[in-house]
Amino acid sequence: MHRLLLSLIFVFFTASNAISNENDPKPNITEFTLENGLRLVVIPDRRAPVVTHMAWYKVGSADDPQGSSGIAHFFEHLMFKGTSTYKDGEFSSAVSAIGGQENAFTSWDYTAYYQKVSPLALADMMKFEADRMRNLVLTEELFLPERDVILEERSGRVDRSPSAILSEFSRAALHVNHPYAIPIIGWEHEIAKLKMVDAIAFYEKWYQPWNAIIVVAGDVDPQETLKLAKATYGKIIATTKPSEREWTSSPSSVVAQTLEYKDERVTQPSWQRAFRAPSYSIAQEGEAEALDLLSTIMGGSATSRFQKEIVLEQELATAAGAFYQGSSRDMSSFGFYAVPRGDTKLEDVAKAVEAQVDKLLKDGVTQEELDRARQVYLKTIIFSQDSQITLARIFGSVLTIGGSVDDFTSWPDRLRKVTVEDINKVARKYLDRNRSITSRLLPKEG
Repeated sequence: MHRLLLSLIFVFFTASNAISNENDPKPNITEFTLENGLRLVVIPDRRAPVVTHMAWYKVGSADDPQGSSGIAHFFEHLMFKGTSTYKDGEFSSAVSAIGGQENAFTSWDYTAYYQKVSPLALADMMKFEADRMRNLVLTEELFLPERDVILEERSGRVDRSPSAILSEFSRAALHVNHPYAIPIIGWEHEIAKLKMVDAIAFYEKWYQPWNAIIVVAGDVDPQETLKLAKATYGKIIATTKPSEREWTSSPSSVVAQTLEYKDERVTQPSWQRAFRAPSYSIAQEGEAEALDLLSTIMGGSATSRFQKEIVLEQELATAAGAFYQGSSRDMSSFGFYAVPRGDTKLEDVAKAVEAQVDKLLKDGVTQEELDRARQVYLKTIIFSQDSQITLARIFGSVLTIGGSVDDFTSWPDRLRKVTVEDINKVARKYLDRNRSITSRLLPKEG
């Protein structure tokens, strides 16, 4: 799980005291499975007369067919087009007319769509969302202009951003021979060749009730929500599931690589080093929790080693930190980054980070650092991060990558069990400089 995701999980645990019974510290969550395979998760939260309805599909850019990168993200756009029941834009207009909010997002592992509305509108949201799950209508007149929109989106988000360009190639180098190497938005030359037949095949294969999880958080009753779900989603006739996903896997890295990108648009150089590391989904017991705490100790808080040594004391960087991206189905990444201060050379900042990592691998972390890192998770998460959308997003993201509600209820206890030795062990196991990807972003000279 990603650091932010886990932080938000704790916000939920804290907030749940107000949501659930005082004698039951566990959040009040109800799960159902309809006959067609669709899963429904209901999270009552009666603090405000609002409900968030979120539809998650267990398909993302890692499931894009070879040569058709970007199709999962493309579908995020296409799902807002018309169906055989409703005209193009009618769903969005209905949300807007009642003062609601809507949006969608795609990752390597999932795609999700949500609306935040009055509880009285929940039935209509389910009706609209269930309809576009199977009744989407695509035509060349809709498809081709939207493909141009995606190409322009890629141009704005990636091609005009030197850091995004370098990030794409760094990720591709880290996840060799794996779908995670492919950008969520897709490669430009493949997006340009996407055909409507590709989109229809993708839709028919994955946008099915057995591949969907509906999360409803807010001022609702679980049994009433189930009735609404049966009356809408329950009417969908599911097709046969395809065979189990068979992703290609990355070979064990035996070399270190350095990628350097120079661009005249770069005004601020930066440095990053990434290592392949297991996600929560596949890590051995306790490893993911230890990696999360290690990232906090090294560069994830105001008292981290990088912040104290490199930013404040040596004054070599304006920013230096660590990250662990553990919320995925397969192998993920752990890494460090730094941005030099003023005229400081990138090499000097890199050496300072490497010195701290070498010290970590030699001497390990201390009990005091571990205790402090735990407190960062368990004490300093502010309530402003808490919202119904957050609740729905937390549960949806973990359930779609194979997690369960128990992962939430047991997470604080698992975090408390991590020892100094656990952290030192994962550091020495995964932070091998000889198997890393180093990225250097620099201005183009002359």
